[in-house]
Amino acid sequence: MTVFQALIISILQGVTELFPISSLGHTVVLPAMLGWGEIEKSSNFLPLVVTMHLGTAVALLAYFWRDWFDFAKSIVGRNGDRTFLDRRLFLLLIVATVPAAVIGFLFEKILRQAFSTPMLAAIFLIVNGIILLVGERMRREDGSISLDELTWEGALAIGFAQATALIPGISRSGVTVLGGIIVGMKHSDAARFAFLMATPIIFGAAGHQIPKLDHHEFGWLAVMAFAVSGVFAYGSTVFLMRYFKSHDNGALNPFAYYCAIFGFTAIAWLNFM
Repeated sequence: MTVFQALIISILQGVTELFPISSLGHTVVLPAMLGWGEIEKSSNFLPLVVTMHLGTAVALLAYFWRDWFDFAKSIVGRNGDRTFLDRRLFLLLIVATVPAAVIGFLFEKILRQAFSTPMLAAIFLIVNGIILLVGERMRREDGSISLDELTWEGALAIGFAQATALIPGISRSGVTVLGGIIVGMKHSDAARFAFLMATPIIFGAAGHQIPKLDHHEFGWLAVMAFAVSGVFAYGSTVFLMRYFKSHDNGALNPFAYYCAIFGFTAIAWLNFM
């Protein structure tokens, strides 16, 4: 893998992990469209993926550090009036994380095969666009609930929505935000919950791969991938939190149209170019 390829993939990871357009889908499809071959089989690809995920997770932790600090204070009972509510929200995040963790563990081999199939990922990018469009129209009209009012059933439903993103082309942030607005949250609260959920999931994905690596594989390319993906992930988080705060009606629609257009373009490119 060249430095240019590593740089492009790191930028892709930093942006598409949080934008509702599927990082897995883009990581599988774009290299195939650019004729880069099966770069996922190169010796430095796995260390690159691990460090990109770590960079993204650190960026999320840096942006939401106050939330995690409040969670820690609530666990030891020293967060004043917010102690119960923050502890409850922390437990809801754990509940919402379980489905993806369990399903990912049980079906790891099947999902790994899907990861290396660009055409399948392109098809599911289109499916992702359709899901976002349909989901926006399923939004409850009877008012919005806050994060403090989220139920255990709602958190579990969002967790199962997140689990569908184990398929390349389905956006983790997209389906979790969508799950949040379907159970009654505003886009901004749904995005906050989705990004808080992402932190342990991304750390967990990276941690699952680290034991498979030798320490000497973490060269300067991996360091670059960590930094680049982290910077772009932080910028993406800042942009998206502001975007969802100011766009509460049909906020996912532009991303849905992009996924559908990119998916159809990728299918045509892979078949005829």
